[in-house]
Formats: sequence, C-alpha cells, structure tokens
Amino acid sequence: MSIFFAVLFHSMQKLNLPEINATLKKEYGKVWIFDMIRKKYIVLTPEEWVRQHFIHYLIHELHYPRSLFRIESSLTYNKLQKRSDILIFDRAGKPWMLIECKSADIRLSQKAFNQVAVYNMTVNAKYIAVTNGMVHFCCEASVDGKDASFLESFPPFQ
Repeated sequence: MSIFFAVLFHSMQKLNLPEINATLKKEYGKVWIFDMIRKKYIVLTPEEWVRQHFIHYLIHELHYPRSLFRIESSLTYNKLQKRSDILIFDRAGKPWMLIECKSADIRLSQKAFNQVAVYNMTVNAKYIAVTNGMVHFCCEASVDGKDASFLESFPPFQ
C-alpha cells in the first residue's frame, strides 16, 4: 500500500461497522472507491465511506442479496428530483428497505428521519433506515398515517 493510501485510511473515520477491504484509486486529484453494486469507482466522500461500509455490512453480515440493491436511484417528490442512498427490493421486485446514509460526523436527528420518510412517500418501502456509520436505526415504515415503529435490529431478508 502506498504512503498516500495508508494516510488516507488512517484519516478516514473508524465506523461502528465491520471493516471492509476497499478498493481505492487516486485519479484526477481525487480518491475513488469501487462500488460493488454499481460496478464502478465513485469519488470517496465521507458519506460514500459510510454508504460503502453499510452496503458491505448488509450483504456480508446480514446476507441481503446483492442483486436486489439499487444505489443512488432517482425519485420524484413534489416535482423535485431526489436521490435515495440505498434501496433494496424484495424478491418480487417491490421496494423493501430504503436507507439514508449520512457522514459519520453528522449527528442523526429528526431531519434525517424526515428525509427518508418523505422519500418513502414515493418509494413505499416496508422498512426505512438511517445510518451515519456510527449509529443505525431501522423502522417499519408508517402505514395509513400511523407512526413508524422502531426495530431493535435490522430485519432478516426473506
């Protein structure tokens, strides 16, 4: 590993997730990380660092099927184009879980929950979640105007 990458790894925040064997490269003055879902390199930002760790966690630790993930997919809410961080489908092709990722230095607040809940008005996933790589929350989404119910852990994929 080059000195550059050793310094980079040391400077990236340690997350409350299993470590990953990230494939990195430096190009055009930026550091890029390989995304196994999109099968391409993505500019490495603090939020992307969290997203990639969380994707690996869901696939390798919780055994969610890699083929059912969609990353940064576009959606429209109130005629505005938005992007969801991670969307996982069930085996029938319906949205199953919508996940919002934040940088590790951002404290999760009601604003993050509101963002994923608003996105879910369009997506209509069964579960919604937020993570900053340090703290992770998952809820069964609100149905018929009822409050979302927080889960103690992420549900097993069925």
